[in-house]
Amino acid sequence: MSLSRCQLHRGERFELTSAQFTVERGYGSIVQQDDEDSDQGLIMRESFPTYPEPTTTDDSSTFFRDGRRKIDFVLVYEENTRRSRRSTLLETSGDRKTNKLDTWRQRFMANLRREGLDMEEEVIETSNKKLLCFIKLHATWPILCHYAEEMNMRAPLQAHPNPSVNWSQLVLKALRLPNIMHEEVPNKPLDYYTCPFKKSKLDRFLGCDDRENYFTNVQRGRILYEILSTALFGKKKKGEVGIDRLVEEGVFSSAFPLHDGPYEVRKKKGVTENALNARQVLYEYWARWGKWYKYQPLDHIREYFGEKIAIYFAWLGFYTGWLLPAALVGLLVFLYGLCTMHSNQLAAEVCNSGGEFNMCPLCDIDVGCNFWNLSEVCSYAQLAYLFDHPGTVFYAVFMSFWAVTFLEYWKRKSVSLAHHWDCMGFQEEEERPRPEFAARAPFLERNPVTGIQEPSFPSSLRNKRVAAGIGIIFLMISLVIIFIVAVIIYRVLVSIPLFQNSTFRAQAQAIANMTGAVVNLILIMAMSRVYEKLAFRLTTWEMHRTQTEFDDNLTFKVFIFQFVNFYSSIFYIAFFKGRFVGYPGNYTRILRLRNEDCSAGGCLIELAQQLAVIMIGKQIINNAQEIFVPKMKAWWQKKQVQLSKMHRTRWEEDYQLIDSEGLFQEYLEMVLQFGFITIFVAAFPLAPLFALLNNWVEIRLDAQKFVCETRRIVAERAENIGIWFKILDMLAHLAVISNAFLIAFTSEFLPKLLYQYEYDWNLVGYVNFTLAYAPPETMPQQCRYRGLRDERGNHTPFFWRLLAVRLAFVIVFEHVVFGICRMIDVLVPDIPESLELKIKRERYLAKQALQDSDTFMKVAARKEDDDDDDPLPNGGMVLDLTAELGTLPLAETKDGSTSCHLDGQLPEPECH
Repeated sequence: MSLSRCQLHRGERFELTSAQFTVERGYGSIVQQDDEDSDQGLIMRESFPTYPEPTTTDDSSTFFRDGRRKIDFVLVYEENTRRSRRSTLLETSGDRKTNKLDTWRQRFMANLRREGLDMEEEVIETSNKKLLCFIKLHATWPILCHYAEEMNMRAPLQAHPNPSVNWSQLVLKALRLPNIMHEEVPNKPLDYYTCPFKKSKLDRFLGCDDRENYFTNVQRGRILYEILSTALFGKKKKGEVGIDRLVEEGVFSSAFPLHDGPYEVRKKKGVTENALNARQVLYEYWARWGKWYKYQPLDHIREYFGEKIAIYFAWLGFYTGWLLPAALVGLLVFLYGLCTMHSNQLAAEVCNSGGEFNMCPLCDIDVGCNFWNLSEVCSYAQLAYLFDHPGTVFYAVFMSFWAVTFLEYWKRKSVSLAHHWDCMGFQEEEERPRPEFAARAPFLERNPVTGIQEPSFPSSLRNKRVAAGIGIIFLMISLVIIFIVAVIIYRVLVSIPLFQNSTFRAQAQAIANMTGAVVNLILIMAMSRVYEKLAFRLTTWEMHRTQTEFDDNLTFKVFIFQFVNFYSSIFYIAFFKGRFVGYPGNYTRILRLRNEDCSAGGCLIELAQQLAVIMIGKQIINNAQEIFVPKMKAWWQKKQVQLSKMHRTRWEEDYQLIDSEGLFQEYLEMVLQFGFITIFVAAFPLAPLFALLNNWVEIRLDAQKFVCETRRIVAERAENIGIWFKILDMLAHLAVISNAFLIAFTSEFLPKLLYQYEYDWNLVGYVNFTLAYAPPETMPQQCRYRGLRDERGNHTPFFWRLLAVRLAFVIVFEHVVFGICRMIDVLVPDIPESLELKIKRERYLAKQALQDSDTFMKVAARKEDDDDDDPLPNGGMVLDLTAELGTLPLAETKDGSTSCHLDGQLPEPECH
């Protein structure tokens, strides 16, 4: 078959033709595939000579030149003008790679024509003397039906109401308060009773008469991507299959489905001129900054982007909503500390001590550190109380329960959404090998499921590579630890001149800690970028067969490293700093420098500083990147393409957008944030508040990115958030342990409580009690230091009693919290009661469908009337007639109609 060459003038349009195949619509044709590696058989193409006119919401440039056939997918490749003009010299130019790419493209396009796709090509000459060739693809009705059944797509049987009510909406309604978060969004998608699509039962499905609009744009895009992913362009045994490999090799510069039109809404005197398309609805009612306080139109998002994107925004919105009570309680705890700060007995003793407590130098005398008075850190001691008072202990317990309860209720929400979106029990079909894997795999093996010879890689060699990758992970983790030690040394070196200066002596540790946190943040962000690229290369080198295996291994590598990268310095301050300092005359040293001690206010205030700098700084940097980086990429893309600004078509506009990078970075950012607000919340009660503010911005940034800045992605189905839920569950359990140790060993809560217990429930003299005297002849003059030691440097009996109390507290805290969390897990079912009733109702309707199709329709209609009288709060019901009963053979009734009947004890119904 031959592919027509690109023309040199702008705007020429023509359909691709060949000697063996015609795309004219006057008749049907049977095409025999003759490729030696092809698994396809005969494809029957029916003819449908008439098409409906596009609706007013459709962009005319999303159709073929006849204005009737939809553009389901667009392939783009570039050609140099000079090279196009000397096509006769192409074979003698010596550029074998270019010839190979051209051959691959021609074979690929020929196989697409054999599949029965309609094609139309647009050729545009850019300002930089390059030819852009846009190949528009349209799937005909027989192709859509064939692949819809092959891909087990769901088909509508009957529409029914789709009431979606949030719990906050019900609460506000019960309190008779106005709900400013609710907004009616136009063109709300209908909900349907559905079952798997069957060509033989086409007349049973709703809307089957409107063949051009029966399949949605999302479904058409999925079908086209399936065809493009399986089409050959070379030999199958070499992995020369699919559009992804062609884009990677540079045969095509891009491949994407089109957006439904522009996202800008034209208004005249505040009134919308035309009906809104789906993209404009999402922008106008979701992506705009003015909609930050509105409910997200999840059904619209799912209708336009698919379930995988919708489930991410559903989770992000659910998580943000649950942050609201956590942020309010954290703010109240902080305000409590602010109001009671001046009545703090410990800060009062420090501030009123005058010259009573002569403190030992915080670094060696020979490097310039002097003795100092405890009263010099009065303001620092007062500030420390904000993050270390009885309210923070309560908040740590509260957040432990909050994390577990949040995950339990998300499981319920996830199940409800999966049922509502017809994804419950969804399992991805047998995955094909990744294009990169197929291209590099050295062997062929027969797939035990499909029986097809596929590229393979020896598992023993892969395991060795995985082991080597783990070694590299530990090497990178060691590098992170080296940087932590470097930051520790930095803080020590910076504090020395500050202590020598009488002006900065009181703030010496605060300045050293704050600047150290900033340096640590810079190192963290730099290391995270380097490691993400390294992890991607490692995972590629390990040769994982499927995309799911690749994604899971990449997620594991990146999360493990980022966990250590972001949290290691915080863990050090929380559990190690100040524990191994020693005492005068017997100090612990690192590189001849004394190990750093906690400040006068304790390590908890330093932990709060470190946490605030890293968490808030990371949020600011990430949001700045999400705002500016896509704009810079879009500017560079437009500069490279250099299309005319006049009369751009939809495919030209979309080609100037940037590729979507998926959801990996979005999930990673939110999961790390979840760790910040749960694992170390005892040290920084304001963390959930800053997370809440960030997430309000994050939802809008992500929405604008998908709606306005990136090309439309191919929709994917998903039942839940996948492996990220397991990571969140692990962080929630780690938070319980971490908060227990924070309260027991880092906070002053238990030492003060034990002191009160032993000294008439009074904190008078506590500061003096916790300051030990330096052993004789170890210092030029007598001085004090923090520690429960006697004059010889040995631990006092109080220290050992306190250690026992601390260990007992950790054990009791963990057992109580884990026990209550387990009780919550038992008491809160994973499937809501209302959803269980829906599922039972579906089973009942399925039984009715087994008797007679007319009975089914009557029962469904009666159910719809009942829903009007008593709407369910969790959305409409999706009827899955095969989820529980499988497939039934059809029997012909007396009147010639078909109905399901039972054959054997294990019925398998087929929907109709």
